[in-house]
Amino acid sequence: MNSMANFKPQHFDWQMRGRVAVIRLIRPERKNPLTFESYAELRDCFRDLVYVDDVDAVVFASNGGNFCSGGDVHDIIGPLLDRDMKGLLAFTRMTGDLVKAMVGCGKPIIAAIDGVCVGAGAIVAMASDIRFATPEAKTAFLFTRVGLAACDMGACAILPRIIGQGRASELLFTGRSMSAEEGERWGFHNRIVDAADLEEEAVSFATRLANGPNFGHMMTKTMLKQEWAMSIDEAIEAEAQAQAICMQTADFKRAYDAFVAKQKPVFEGN
Repeated sequence: MNSMANFKPQHFDWQMRGRVAVIRLIRPERKNPLTFESYAELRDCFRDLVYVDDVDAVVFASNGGNFCSGGDVHDIIGPLLDRDMKGLLAFTRMTGDLVKAMVGCGKPIIAAIDGVCVGAGAIVAMASDIRFATPEAKTAFLFTRVGLAACDMGACAILPRIIGQGRASELLFTGRSMSAEEGERWGFHNRIVDAADLEEEAVSFATRLANGPNFGHMMTKTMLKQEWAMSIDEAIEAEAQAQAICMQTADFKRAYDAFVAKQKPVFEGN
């Protein structure tokens, strides 16, 4: 697959805004819960994005004043009580695969968070690269409040890297809501945006990225992921190799030619 032009998902909404894909969950009356089917379809979508040429950035948007209320109580939580260990592990691996697919898709993801953003919804926001939130956004990793561990879908690995170990520990142990103001102050939210402007500002930001050196963005996202497990020496060498690869792109030459001509570079992603 090298195009998403005819992509029509069944379990979430998909809209192309130029070279920016806008995703939103589609049950606003239930605050947009995830189901077995939407988890799997989102996972497959982000896996496919690695190979497409007509999507350069993604906005994961809110719907009806809320982002996502997590796993659906009736469609997911109830049925899980009847599964054996093998069936439960198949589910938890699938949900983790969504995060792996988001982190590995090669495209910058901007989460536009309004209202409720809890459970797996908070994880989707966490797995995004950039987070915009409204003043009304409430984010909670509430797994302990339903009798589970907070180590879900990579939360114990990723959240401390965003907001620090102590703050992450507080949110993960208590399951309490993080306000929008706290989220911005702690570095979880990149900015606070009025609800009326949230999606357009996220799309505008994503469009600016999509108009940039997209091979370079892919390499940046790849290295942000890979360097978690590297020493400083290993990271510096890996970045030297990555940058040498990027220096072979036409966009690098376009930037030089534009600078010499005192013009703004027009990148084409190759």
